[in-house]
Amino acid sequence: MLLGVDVGGTFTDAVLAVGDRLFTAKAPTTPEDQSEGVLAAVEAVLERARAEAGDVTEFAHGTTAATNALLEGEGARTVLVATKGFEDVVELGRQARADLYRLCVARPAPLVPPELRVGADERMTPDGPLQALDARRTADAIAELDPESIAVCLLHAYRHPEHERALGQALAERLPGVHVSLSHQVVGTFREYERAATTELDAALSPLLAAYLRRLTERAEEAGLPHPSVMQSSGGLAALEEAADHAVLTVLSGPAGGAAGAAWAATAAGEPDTLCFDMGGTSCDVCVVLGGEVREASGREVGGRPVALPMLDIHTVGAGGGSIAWRDAGGALRVGPRSAGARPGPAAYGHGGTEPTVTDANLILGLLGDEAPLAGGIALDREAASKAIRELGDALGLGERETAEGIVRVANAEMVRALRVMTVERGVDPRELALMAFGGAGGLHAAAIARELGITKILAPRASGVLAALGLVVSERRRDAQRSVLLAGDALTTDAIREEAERLAGTARETLEDADIRLVAELRYRGQAFELSVELGDLDADSLEQAFHDAHEQAYGYSDPEVEVELVTLRATATVAGPAIDADARGEARRGRRRAILDGEEHEAEVIRGEPAPGEEITGPAIVELPEATLAVPPGWRGEVLGNGTIRIEWTP
Repeated sequence: MLLGVDVGGTFTDAVLAVGDRLFTAKAPTTPEDQSEGVLAAVEAVLERARAEAGDVTEFAHGTTAATNALLEGEGARTVLVATKGFEDVVELGRQARADLYRLCVARPAPLVPPELRVGADERMTPDGPLQALDARRTADAIAELDPESIAVCLLHAYRHPEHERALGQALAERLPGVHVSLSHQVVGTFREYERAATTELDAALSPLLAAYLRRLTERAEEAGLPHPSVMQSSGGLAALEEAADHAVLTVLSGPAGGAAGAAWAATAAGEPDTLCFDMGGTSCDVCVVLGGEVREASGREVGGRPVALPMLDIHTVGAGGGSIAWRDAGGALRVGPRSAGARPGPAAYGHGGTEPTVTDANLILGLLGDEAPLAGGIALDREAASKAIRELGDALGLGERETAEGIVRVANAEMVRALRVMTVERGVDPRELALMAFGGAGGLHAAAIARELGITKILAPRASGVLAALGLVVSERRRDAQRSVLLAGDALTTDAIREEAERLAGTARETLEDADIRLVAELRYRGQAFELSVELGDLDADSLEQAFHDAHEQAYGYSDPEVEVELVTLRATATVAGPAIDADARGEARRGRRRAILDGEEHEAEVIRGEPAPGEEITGPAIVELPEATLAVPPGWRGEVLGNGTIRIEWTP
């Protein structure tokens, strides 16, 4: 009996896999203490399955605790220790700017202020120490600053971590119980700015995440549940202790669960190349699945801060069902990024919200109905939604229907931009992919978005509204280890590659017995500033160089075999496959009709409420109200329900 619980901005989703059955439930997210919402969702799904907490064998959790703290600039009182002269490396950053001519745009302030930065008298050369470190004296200086957490990032620790280890030991003796993050353990690669910024994040967030996970574990034990494993940004599960020690591993924990679920559902539907978007109540997460796997990145920015760790390549925009529509100073209609969240939520929720949201617009257009409660027991109030939409319409000089249609179009445009970032801007033609819509609101907008991108096939999994929680259930366990090796010329030999790879593989396997190992090399031509990732197969130097030339040709349209190739970083990923889930679809659906506005025209749409049976055909105009999500099927779209319950519809002009 496998349990997955994902915390979103509006709802907390739970999935329980029992044999060939999937049971699902939702509960409102509790931002003040996410563990309360988690246990409420668990209680609801156990009740539906008529199961006991003691029957659960595995419990996987996706959390936004670290993400929220990062975005809000919160964290423990952290001291940053760097080689003397490099204490301000995070504040200095890089001169690169996302918007070249916006000179006044400021980066987020470092989490560690200047008065809490300590310079360590030490220096390393390629061959070892040039200036030895007095670890005890440095630890005494740090103790005077009364830290709650400590980030240690010495200049060349990626190559020679001896000084960091010595300082870590001295701090453990001098300040027992205070969290310490060592950069060679957290990151392990060069580029001191990204390594220091990532280590600083890890140190600042880890005490907060550890406190949350302690509360969750205590509640789980009281309920009779096993200890949870935690989703990492890389798309694999980590043990509770590892996540608590290194919070930076979980900054994309929530979206990663959705991406893992999308990859599983796409493969199960026979569509391994899929463009996926997860539209929940607060945001929309976008990823690309190619060959049944989510694309990965070796690092990226989250909330304007660099995180130099492997993670799934996910792009997020502030467009969700709870995104608030508003009139800007120029009189234009805008949607998001501000969200109504779980409380008070959209006006239609009846919890005191008065501002119009995307959910309110969909209710006015008839895409959502008020005949039955939504998942989580939310009963929609059409009059409250109408009042909120009308007030915005009066400010814009538009009628109620025009305002609602405008809100939906603006939200769609925001999501289309995000989808183009992940496809067109990365050299991927979206017209060759299927579009998978999930999240509670994704299916409502899928057809309009698909048409804008030239996509003719849409997939809506049976568990669309809780796919991130299902992704937690099916995810593999994973551990990554990476190290900058900087091998080029005569030093780039098969023996050198094999030696480094075996060392990294051993590190990655430390906590995962009998794990499979995947090796990735990051290479560049000498003189280039950044690298390309290449799968490392037989550990042969000549084969690796040729694979890099091929990858460079594909990425940039040219290669240059005459230029020396440099192996910059090696990464080993240890994985243990997740459980195989083969859930049967249960066909229990009722049919009715409702007036709805689809593609700008009013139609008498067929309403299918429940889970349509495998093989059942669906022809637009129709609205499919799945247990936790809704799929809008405009005229011209038709399809059927697959064997696993996934709905596949295609554009048939």
